[in-house]
Amino acid sequence: MKRILITGAAGFLGSHLCDKFINEGFHVIGIDNLITGDLKNIEHLFPLEHFEFYHHDVSKFVHVSGELDYILHFASPASPIDYLKIPIQTLKVGSLGTHNLLGLAKAKNARILIASTSEVYGDPLVHPQSEGYYGNVNTIGPRGVYDEAKRFQESITMAYHRFHGLETRIVRIFNTYGPRMRLNDGRVIPAFIGQALRGEDLTVFGDGFQTRSFCYVDDQVEGIYKLLFSDYVYPVNIGNPNEISIKDFAEEIIKLTGTNQKIIYKPLPQDDPLQRQPNIELAKKVLGWEPKVGRDEGMKLTFDYFKGLTEEELYKSEHKDFSKHIKL
Repeated sequence: MKRILITGAAGFLGSHLCDKFINEGFHVIGIDNLITGDLKNIEHLFPLEHFEFYHHDVSKFVHVSGELDYILHFASPASPIDYLKIPIQTLKVGSLGTHNLLGLAKAKNARILIASTSEVYGDPLVHPQSEGYYGNVNTIGPRGVYDEAKRFQESITMAYHRFHGLETRIVRIFNTYGPRMRLNDGRVIPAFIGQALRGEDLTVFGDGFQTRSFCYVDDQVEGIYKLLFSDYVYPVNIGNPNEISIKDFAEEIIKLTGTNQKIIYKPLPQDDPLQRQPNIELAKKVLGWEPKVGRDEGMKLTFDYFKGLTEEELYKSEHKDFSKHIKL
């Protein structure tokens, strides 16, 4: 039985990856320091013989006993609310954490796939964004802590590949959504759905004409799975190119939820990208992958998940307290 280590295992995307690899017959070792992850996302796996979990921060030395065939490095805050509150931890998990896991992959002779992001393109001057575009990133802006952590992550991964001959893969993840997203993590889908369910007006930042492209989690996981087992070592965009403006998306949410809230507008945060759409021609060519779940279907599934939250969860204004993770 092949053994795979998944960091960020209790997070939104990490937990779905744990499910995927368990279902594919792997022995899954999950690691998470729970700074943004939640054990409820993986508690259904705890009784299983071929799942084990360790509460650990991968920015510190990582040890795994026995053989290891694959590593998926998905540990990182991923929403602006999170990484603006814990900027140093965000930089550390992308740099020190990645270094530790590359070292582990080298020691175990394991193939490693690291989770990069569409944020490496910054506020793009090219549309849609293809892997050959080098990006437009403000290195010293507030969002730079996430963007640059991921750009460094890509650089050190390629250095290990070239210098040590390590088997590496890099996925650039575009906006992904689905069940297990945190309601108040600051991303647009849970924010809109939460506001609609609470009867609040929907908040749009800027004029609402900025665009996003949303990929359902099952499609994202399938793309990552195919990339891990491909022979392609350079970054690959995985996302859904079906682009929509935030204003139009807010109106879709109001229709989906059957509510009658107004849309209110607030100033656009600094360095918030105005356009985000993946060019996925490389993924189609190299992986034979493209998304299958349309936004209508995916949003219904996601809305059903959020409707199942308790009243306490729905009205909780902040889901994460980072104070114990921040050393003064």
